[in-house]
Amino acid sequence: MRMDCLLAGVGGQGTVLASRLIAQTAMELGFEAHTSEVIGMAQRGGSVTSQVRLGGENIAPMIPRGFADLLIGFEPAESARNFTYLKPGGTVVVNTNPIKPVTSSLGQGYALDEILAWLRRQAGHCIFVDGGVLCTAVGSGKVLNVIMLGVLVRENLLPFTKEQILTTMLVHVPERYRKLNEKAFTVGYAYKNINGGIL
Repeated sequence: MRMDCLLAGVGGQGTVLASRLIAQTAMELGFEAHTSEVIGMAQRGGSVTSQVRLGGENIAPMIPRGFADLLIGFEPAESARNFTYLKPGGTVVVNTNPIKPVTSSLGQGYALDEILAWLRRQAGHCIFVDGGVLCTAVGSGKVLNVIMLGVLVRENLLPFTKEQILTTMLVHVPERYRKLNEKAFTVGYAYKNINGGIL
């Protein structure tokens, strides 16, 4: 198995935890896994990217531009900003709820519809996830990362079963958050196709 995933979001969305759960599940199944993170002003809502490379030997932890099989976007603008890492025909899974930067509140705008339309045109396969609705269903805005993992596993975009990644998550998430995260994963896994087959 060889697979390169790039996760892109902003501080506080759990991007790094999601990447570590993917890598840890792979390692527990006997695969090679390499990760790296780029964390800007994360505590102030700055850009966060995390890269996961599964399988293969003697590979660098950083994904070359144009090589990622999968772009997991926790925030639409960050997905577009990191799109150059996706290989031709690759898959984008993106949360459609933006976290608007300070510049948009200063009148510079945030063209959400244009960003989503561009991602749909450019990607080989694009799945939209209404993270706001799903976080509300779970009862917490802090579990988008696990919701997205549920969607990814249900869509067969990660080489794990539901049980395999849940087992990893329940071991590596603090006990007081396990039930909440299990619920979040289940909600993501059960997310139904809407809008003409696009999530």
